[in-house]
Amino acid sequence: MSSAGVRRAVRESVSGLPREFWWLWTSTLVNRLGAFVATFMALYLTLDRGYSASYAGLVASVHGLGGVVSALAGGVMADRFGRRPTLLLAQTATAASVALLGFMTDPVAIAAVAFLVGMASNASRPAVQAMMADIVRPEDRVRAFSLNYWAINLGFAVSSTAAGFIAEVSYRAGFLIEAGMTLACAIVVFAKLPESRPTAPAKQTEADVSLVTVLRDGRYMAVVGLSFLVALIFQQGSVGLPVAMGRAGFSPADYGLIIAVNGVLIVALQIPVTRFVEHRDPRTLMVVSSLVAGYGFGLTAFAGSVGVFMVTVCVWTLAEIVNAPTQAGLVVRLSPVHGRGRYQGMHSLSWSVAALIAPLMSGAVIDRFGAEWLWGMCAAVGTVAGAGYLVLMRHLPQESPAPAPATTSAPAPAPSAVAAAAAPAGAEAGTGNQGAGARVA
Repeated sequence: MSSAGVRRAVRESVSGLPREFWWLWTSTLVNRLGAFVATFMALYLTLDRGYSASYAGLVASVHGLGGVVSALAGGVMADRFGRRPTLLLAQTATAASVALLGFMTDPVAIAAVAFLVGMASNASRPAVQAMMADIVRPEDRVRAFSLNYWAINLGFAVSSTAAGFIAEVSYRAGFLIEAGMTLACAIVVFAKLPESRPTAPAKQTEADVSLVTVLRDGRYMAVVGLSFLVALIFQQGSVGLPVAMGRAGFSPADYGLIIAVNGVLIVALQIPVTRFVEHRDPRTLMVVSSLVAGYGFGLTAFAGSVGVFMVTVCVWTLAEIVNAPTQAGLVVRLSPVHGRGRYQGMHSLSWSVAALIAPLMSGAVIDRFGAEWLWGMCAAVGTVAGAGYLVLMRHLPQESPAPAPATTSAPAPAPSAVAAAAAPAGAEAGTGNQGAGARVA
């Protein structure tokens, strides 16, 4: 593609979105650029503090449990008190708890504060997704979710690289840097983002949409269940894959090399792939991405070299690139306008629970039956999820409109810095938590 063609593609990818979206996008990017703790937490506990690997795993589980608890609470708060107050509370609480964690030395205190970190950090996710749905036009939502997901992965790639250098100097510095950057996100929200929660009509109040309403929404809860199955598959990139490779005699450096392919592909391909799929049938995209994810991991059973492992990562990463924004747009499409926070919270819960179960499941299957069975199960689960989406996604409702202009400004061109950042992704058609699964969540 010529340079003019690249510039045109970038402009089309980032144009037409409201100014508030770009401030929310900037907040997301800054947040992920400072996400050091999740990257080096296990090393900090085992190497710096001298705790066992079992204790490090326990702390990771407790952190995940905090995310499970706050997934629904964050959604309720976003609907009841507003997106902006929920974001401010979650981000300031995350900054305080992360900073506190860096000074904890007692094992019980470390686990307790890790639970608080998981709870505070996950509480903002439903509010971010709901605010994005509020301020972006229906026809632009898949593109907006894709750009946000791209920012998450770009920030994660940079922070993962920086974490190693920071850890060599001081682990505590990493905690304090993450706390400072999370606080910067709260400042951006406070200074630049107005409340976006739609005003309920006279005959409808926020109380009309409760968690019971979500649970009684049969089709939506079925989609949440399918999302959980897909999340179990993607989680294997960070839990099952390194264990299986270690058992097969590969080194940690080998795993680091092949999993880097996932991040590189997402950063390079997320924007151009989204341009290709954003106006296509979401049912087809969800079916295909579920199948490709399952069979991409299934192919790992035949991998015997680093090169073949890289090929399998390329396959399921393409599924991840398609699945993440399409799934986010689907959740909005199935959510009532005045219950978006609760609906997003339930969707976030599916990923949080998968993050808890996947390590236990993969370890048990590999220990008892062998890694080949795990990869075969991934293929089977992907098939079930694909079939489920095929059945459930018939007669999709029309997308809910964006709120009145009182809460959003007219579409504005993206800041030049954003366009510059997006340019490499448009030119290179061909880059969690934390692995792929957590980042999606």
